Amino acid sequence: MISHANILIVDDEAIARENLTHVLTEEGHTTTAVGSGTEALQKIGKQDFELVLTDLMLPGMNGIELLEHIKEIQPSTQVIVITGHATVDTAVVAMQKGAHSYIAKPLNFGELKAQVFNALERHALSVEVLRLRQILQAGKQDFPLVGQSDKITELKKTIEQLAHMDCNVLIQGETGTGKELIARGIHMLSPRSQERFMAINCGTFTAELMDKELFGHEKEAFTGAQRGQKGILEVANGGTVFFDEMSELPLNMQVKLLRVLQERNFLRVGGTQEIPVDIRVVAATNCDLKENVEKGTFRQDLFYRLNVVTLTAPPLREHREDIPVLIGHFLEKHRTEIQSIDTISQETLDILMNYSFPGNVRELENISQRALALARGTVFTPDLLPGEIRNIVRGKPLLTLEEVERNHIEKVMLATNNNKTQAAKILGIDRVSLWRKMKRLGLEKDG
Repeated sequence: MISHANILIVDDEAIARENLTHVLTEEGHTTTAVGSGTEALQKIGKQDFELVLTDLMLPGMNGIELLEHIKEIQPSTQVIVITGHATVDTAVVAMQKGAHSYIAKPLNFGELKAQVFNALERHALSVEVLRLRQILQAGKQDFPLVGQSDKITELKKTIEQLAHMDCNVLIQGETGTGKELIARGIHMLSPRSQERFMAINCGTFTAELMDKELFGHEKEAFTGAQRGQKGILEVANGGTVFFDEMSELPLNMQVKLLRVLQERNFLRVGGTQEIPVDIRVVAATNCDLKENVEKGTFRQDLFYRLNVVTLTAPPLREHREDIPVLIGHFLEKHRTEIQSIDTISQETLDILMNYSFPGNVRELENISQRALALARGTVFTPDLLPGEIRNIVRGKPLLTLEEVERNHIEKVMLATNNNKTQAAKILGIDRVSLWRKMKRLGLEKDG
């Protein structure tokens, strides 16, 4: 970490900026150089720096004033003050204001390198102390997966067991079954829990945008790139990256992700320097990736890299006994000072317990939110349910899952004027899966 720091250089003399940039870049650091305190504060407002080297005498805002602002904005950032007008008084003031050290010109580059190394060590130590303090204060968060059924209880035990294995995990399950919650649970219970959890939906980006999102880019890597930017992998270093809808990842990005998993490094877009990365990957899919491998739409080598351990998120119809617990959780989660429900009528519960929930837990959460929005009292009565759910039970026979699925797909296809690509997105599945379902349900004619 110390050998690859972001360092900001502030000096109004161009030759001084060039010399410092040259020395620090040779040491392996990433440098940004500006000519005034105002410019420095603009940079600090947009980017984190481990260290700032600033001249004392600057136009407008001097080095001591800049130091004070830096300590307000980024307290852990170390500051070394450099001056050609060294006095005991200014040195004392600089140290009192929080400077790491004070160096007189002309610079001894050997001394400078030693001071930079020491400052970066102090920065790393201060960040670690803050992290440990936060751990002690916050403790472990509550596990995000709600439910008391045998299926959910067993799933929680499995998650807890494999969380400490630090292996890649593939989560399979229908849309709305809580795959991201499972991924967050794995992260929260793992040794990486105090680092970042970053999620990306592979179905929402083009290959080009996915490239920039994942790997970041260097300055001027493409039109409009006025400054470099870290990608998800770099931001999540040390933590966990969750890839939702992994089956939608373009083939060229599959190759790049496989290289990251094998080599543990990557290049930013437009970059030439390899950046080391230490992440755990959790991927989720609502389709059978093995079938995608057989069709050639998903790389077999990447599949085996991801599929170290496979978890299945059960559909809600397979753990109906959790419905009352989940409703209570969602009503509490979304309640406000003026909108709250503390009782669910038996008739409402009977209807929900007999509903097939094609949208799974996510659909139940939406139903609960709708009830809160429409309720005039504190009781969840049947009239707060969507009409189509009430009608399933009132005077109509319950449909089979296949019938519900056929009816829903027919409605979506009609609404999208038979556009399979658009319909697949609405249904939360890929186009091939939609075609396969339509063929099985008799909605797709051969030839």
